[in-house]
Amino acid sequence: MAFKRGFYLICGLCSLALGLLGIPLPILPTVPFILLAAFCFARSSDRLHNWLMTHPWFSEALNDWAQNRGIRKGLKKKAYIVSGLSFTVSIAIAPLIWVKVMLLCIAIGLGLYLKQIPELDD
Repeated sequence: MAFKRGFYLICGLCSLALGLLGIPLPILPTVPFILLAAFCFARSSDRLHNWLMTHPWFSEALNDWAQNRGIRKGLKKKAYIVSGLSFTVSIAIAPLIWVKVMLLCIAIGLGLYLKQIPELDD
């Protein structure tokens, strides 16, 4: 049991770190990593789970997801805008064409992923 809790704790901390890195970096999507961190913390650490579920940056989106399996329209719009701007800048400054193509493919994949998430009214 301790091994399982430790595994979830390490996965949760790594997911949280990747989610926080995803805020400024366009390649890493923030929302899936924060959702995974909440899932892992729920199985490993009550203290970290409660911290994440009440954190001012993430609590509203996590609670919307937990209760309704969706995100608010405003948050979805912000995700589109920030991701679009980040990918546009990254593609513009990338020196290699294959990197530009890869970033474009990732951007399209992220857009398709965001599109399939149900929207909640603000």
